Amino acid sequence: MADVRLRRGRGALGFSFFVQGVAFALLVTRIPAIQDRYGISDGLLPAFLAAVPILAGAASVGTEHLVKRVAPSVVLRWAQPLVLLSLLGVGAGSSMWHVAVALGAFGLSVGALDASMNMLGVSLQRAYGRSIMLGFHAAYSLGGILGASAAWAGAHWHLGLFESYLPAVVVLLPLVLVGSRFYVDQSEKAVAEKGLGAGGFKLLLPLCLVMACAYIGDSTVANWSAKYLQDVLGSSEQLATVPYNVYMVTTLIGRAVGDLGVRRFGAVAVVRCGTVVAAGGFAVVAAAPGAWVGMLGFTLLGIGLCVIVPQTFAAAGRLFPGAASDTAVARLNIFNYVGFLIGSPLVGGIGDAWSYRGAMLVPMVLVLITLFYARSFGPVEARYGVGHERPRGVDVGRGGNEV
Repeated sequence: MADVRLRRGRGALGFSFFVQGVAFALLVTRIPAIQDRYGISDGLLPAFLAAVPILAGAASVGTEHLVKRVAPSVVLRWAQPLVLLSLLGVGAGSSMWHVAVALGAFGLSVGALDASMNMLGVSLQRAYGRSIMLGFHAAYSLGGILGASAAWAGAHWHLGLFESYLPAVVVLLPLVLVGSRFYVDQSEKAVAEKGLGAGGFKLLLPLCLVMACAYIGDSTVANWSAKYLQDVLGSSEQLATVPYNVYMVTTLIGRAVGDLGVRRFGAVAVVRCGTVVAAGGFAVVAAAPGAWVGMLGFTLLGIGLCVIVPQTFAAAGRLFPGAASDTAVARLNIFNYVGFLIGSPLVGGIGDAWSYRGAMLVPMVLVLITLFYARSFGPVEARYGVGHERPRGVDVGRGGNEV
């Protein structure tokens, strides 16, 4: 019976990741249409876009404290419908303050959703005793592909934002509410243990740095791949839309098979390999003589970057295997948004001041930082050694080595 409960919980959580991929893709791929509908100037648009991850980071901090009182499944059960409704609100307004409120609600609910979703993923992986985290993020990638495709169809048929978003919300909202009945929380409910303890955040810092660098790389692809291919490599406007789709497809494929790699070779080897491939992808993009070689570089980026973020959450779960994992995941999730906020202006600023080819080398170097912290993805005992005193406040407990 317990196995059936876990399988249902895994399926429900996978669907939640999928829905979030759809919702986020529907929002970001229609940003030009949002700008046109509400008359947002080019100068004001960055402020609107930056507000979403800032509010999401604040909500992730709030979720860290909220899950000390209620289960992460409760947070996710309410946050995901709010994400979908706020997405619909983005398309339903008529004034700038309408979209400001809708985007604010989207950012706050996304922060709570991302944190609680990954908390449940980490605890389910612990219950399974093997790597399943990449599979959840593969579902997110699949949702992103379908959401981007739906957004393309809406733009192709000249549908308004509300008409583009309404079918997704009408279909997905009731399914999310039904699926939320099957979420599975961790068994440890010792509320007093949900803090990281003395020195706990110091232990988490390497993973926070890795998370931020991975999202700097991801946001570089999301925000600059089309412009780079068209302006630097001389592709057509139509071809310039392809790299991000290729990136998402390779991300889906890499995550779909990544858990098998972790089970066979270990998380450290998989993360190291992914890091090298991602860095190689940025190098190919920077040196590409033409559009098709640039496409190859973005393909390598998808294969390489796709494993880092899920394994970073999993590593936090191994480092804090008890109830404190919820706090660790919430804090780690903040650096998702830090990387997103830094990545786009960093590459844009360097590109304008120097060259966009040179700018592509910056996320390459930042991603390579992961190699210095690769041991953080391994078993806890391997990091501290037999007989070595672990930092106070970290209770590894039995089963802490399992992936």
